[in-house]
Amino acid sequence: MNAATQWRGSDLARQIVVLSTVSFMLIAAVIGAGAFGNSAVQDQQGGALNTDGSYLAPAGPAFSIWSVIYLGLIAYAIWQALPGQRTNARQRALGWLIALTMSLNGLWLVAARFGTLLLTVVVIVLLLAALCWTFRVAVATREPRDGVVDSVLIDGVTGLHLGWVTLATVANAAAWLTTIVPAEWESAADAIGIAVLIVVALIGLSIAWRSAWRVTPALALAWGLSWLAVERFSGEPQSAPIGVTAIIVAAIVLVPPAIVSVLRLIRPSVD
Repeated sequence: MNAATQWRGSDLARQIVVLSTVSFMLIAAVIGAGAFGNSAVQDQQGGALNTDGSYLAPAGPAFSIWSVIYLGLIAYAIWQALPGQRTNARQRALGWLIALTMSLNGLWLVAARFGTLLLTVVVIVLLLAALCWTFRVAVATREPRDGVVDSVLIDGVTGLHLGWVTLATVANAAAWLTTIVPAEWESAADAIGIAVLIVVALIGLSIAWRSAWRVTPALALAWGLSWLAVERFSGEPQSAPIGVTAIIVAAIVLVPPAIVSVLRLIRPSVD
């Protein structure tokens, strides 16, 4: 078998795997939403994953971003399966990685349904690492001639996925820690929450800097932080200091990449 034949076989396998993993992810999402008579994700793990599970959980509407991410991943899976994308160099670099992120996404829902809270933390940390790797490759392989569809379905969707999962990892870890730390620690919840959000700000800025100030991760992260603030002001447990800090951090992570994006629209040569 010559090299060209091996490439074609690998390319076709990649396209099939991407379609298979998006199907697995969607089935897991439907079950996680409470279909087929089982409890929804927020009601599993003793309610630890609900909006009142910790001081760092966002309000319910924040999770609507999953609809945008899932639609984007579905569109990507269909688009990458087209014959014209089979031998595309960027698909070869990213297809397997995006399939990995979708697999871990679905596995998190499986862990929430059938595993332990600690297992969900392990899986979401792996998902975050996979998304960081994938987005880094996406940035490194992006060329202006790749076009708008490529930019939206690869860079845009992966960036949103990364930004949201960054905050979801924090919320998931906080939910787990809330179930195991002594009750007395709640007296320090404001200070701990503020410290964690400062770290989130540094992570958000690091992602923006390492990705040449791409805006989509910041959009998703700021979205989640804004709803975290809403929940701390109006939900339970309440914490005005954490709510205020979440709003400030949302601005910190969003404003710099937003400014760079506007400058790029005005002056495309801006790096």
